[in-house]
Amino acid sequence: METSELKKTARKPFLWLGMISFAALVGCPLLGMIKLNFAGLLSFSDPLSTYIFWDLRLPRTLTAYLVGASLAVGGVVFQALFRNVLAAPFTLGVSSGAALGASLALKFGLAGALLGLPSSMLWAFTGALATIVLVYFLGGGGRPGEQISLLLAGVVLSFFFSSLTLFVQYLSDFTELYQITHWLMGRLDMVGYSSLLLLLPFVAVGCLGALWLAPELDLMTLGDELALTRGVALRRVRLTLYLTVSLMVAAVVSLCGVIGFIGVVVPYLCRALIGPTHRRLIPAAFLGGGVFLLICDTVARSLMPPVEIPVGVVTALIGAPVFVWILLGARAKWAPSSW
Repeated sequence: METSELKKTARKPFLWLGMISFAALVGCPLLGMIKLNFAGLLSFSDPLSTYIFWDLRLPRTLTAYLVGASLAVGGVVFQALFRNVLAAPFTLGVSSGAALGASLALKFGLAGALLGLPSSMLWAFTGALATIVLVYFLGGGGRPGEQISLLLAGVVLSFFFSSLTLFVQYLSDFTELYQITHWLMGRLDMVGYSSLLLLLPFVAVGCLGALWLAPELDLMTLGDELALTRGVALRRVRLTLYLTVSLMVAAVVSLCGVIGFIGVVVPYLCRALIGPTHRRLIPAAFLGGGVFLLICDTVARSLMPPVEIPVGVVTALIGAPVFVWILLGARAKWAPSSW
């Protein structure tokens, strides 16, 4: 009886997250600066409402949910790899490398396109990919006990690429500076489903890989020595998780720019709600991250019509106070214990 009650209690957070996700996915496309004709939308008799819903808002809604879910899962994985609840998907400099690549493309008009997407996305992904490779080899190649070296390599490269991005901005004219700044603030103003379909394989590989290695993540959070004694191939697991999750984050950043705080705040809150077991924490973070960014994006495009606030600004305004609370180590009665 007690076991049955525990299972029911454990399922409740997932039930609530699933219901909220469903409500957000259904309701958010209907909200915005332009009021949709719901009757005309169902009957396809209003061309404007049909275009806005199917070609603008629905792909944007799905992309926002997928991006938020990816960043939250990335945060869970990196926090486990570094055994630090303040680690984030951008800790290892992936966002800085992507920002430098996009800035160079926007400043110098670098050629290149993929499936009709702008060259800035391709060069952002190239910059992120180069950062992943550099950090991995400078940080010791994922050997046991090399987490600090990997982290330091990421921080150093992040500062270096950020300074180069600032230098590119300094050399840019007004139009180029606006384009770079707009990209850096985060954006989800996609048209159509091509970007969503391009992102989907990276998200699937990253999230499913993290879920598959969830038991190993549980052991790694307890220390390398214990994980080794339980038969975990640390170097292989770290390499697999580092590459798959970093590539997922690189794809997200190259598509949407820098959208911060999701990878820190959402995993922390989900861990407090669900517990530290990664087989449950990863799906919870996926649902929570998707809902969080979807709501932030809806607020960003609806709060000050006809002006659209960059979604990265909204996530920062909400996430920064929570991050400060985490950083100061506030102890609510439901806060998770530190590793």
